[in-house]
Amino acid sequence: MNIYLDLFWTFAKIGAFTFGGGAAMLPILQQEIVDKKGWCSEEELTDYYAIGQCTPGIIAVNTATFVGVKQKGNLGGVVATLGVVFPSVVIITIIAAFLRNFAGIPAVQHAFVGIRAAVVALIASSVLKLTKTTVKDAPSALIFLVVVLLSVFDKPLEAAFPAVSFLFSPVVYVLLAGCAGLAVTAAKGGLKK
Repeated sequence: MNIYLDLFWTFAKIGAFTFGGGAAMLPILQQEIVDKKGWCSEEELTDYYAIGQCTPGIIAVNTATFVGVKQKGNLGGVVATLGVVFPSVVIITIIAAFLRNFAGIPAVQHAFVGIRAAVVALIASSVLKLTKTTVKDAPSALIFLVVVLLSVFDKPLEAAFPAVSFLFSPVVYVLLAGCAGLAVTAAKGGLKK
């Protein structure tokens, strides 16, 4: 299959079956991009996902763009991005036309409760898999633990320290974790000029 069609179709499938936002996309990305296609490693996917959280825009779109660029340059990035957003545009257009008629139906509300529960389970599964490949030593475990604690307690910390509430952001956590990783590597003598 033409690589551009493959990029578009693969990311269209991912976009069509991702419910719950960018985090919910992670297990599907892992299965399609890493396991089936081999377009990147789990470590690369983790990097793309982390950078996607730090850059403006939707995580799903940013990650698709990174993978597409890796495969076929800028045009590959555009094609992958169009693929991931295409199903959403179609589905949202259809839902917007009919949502008012169906939103109040109890069966629809219960279906969304079930979908949300499944999304949480899939995200937890992906986090466990990614933890095994990325948390490999004591420093990375410490960084992981600190970021988890900051993420869990970010609202109380923002309330306690309103003057620096901007520090309690996923972007800041990722940047600080990156700096900590560099510092640990430098301390071990692993950085090369």
